[in-house]
Amino acid sequence: MDRKELIRRYKDTPRPAGVYRVIHKPSGRTLLGTSPDAPAMLNRIVAQLGWDSFPNKELQADWNEDGEDAFEFEVVDLLPPPEQPGSDNKADLDTLLELWTDKLKEEGGLLY
Repeated sequence: MDRKELIRRYKDTPRPAGVYRVIHKPSGRTLLGTSPDAPAMLNRIVAQLGWDSFPNKELQADWNEDGEDAFEFEVVDLLPPPEQPGSDNKADLDTLLELWTDKLKEEGGLLY
């Protein structure tokens, strides 16, 4: 298989869109978010925290104080791949985030 074919296949593969969660284990505080590529977003968050450049300053302060081992990173829900390539799933992601936020609040969870 040539390089162009591999690139085409990669671009045609649907990204795992969904809801991710970052948990500060000592406090139980949670950051919820959505992304069209949730696993990649978690990697980005870890990198930003390591560079001391994460936009949420409270979470960044907890990271600076407690380190990476005090955090848990997970994808909590994924959307099924879209039937049509290139379709916008932002509304579905917003709905999923709202459901997860409500669930966390009902359980008494703390949000960043």
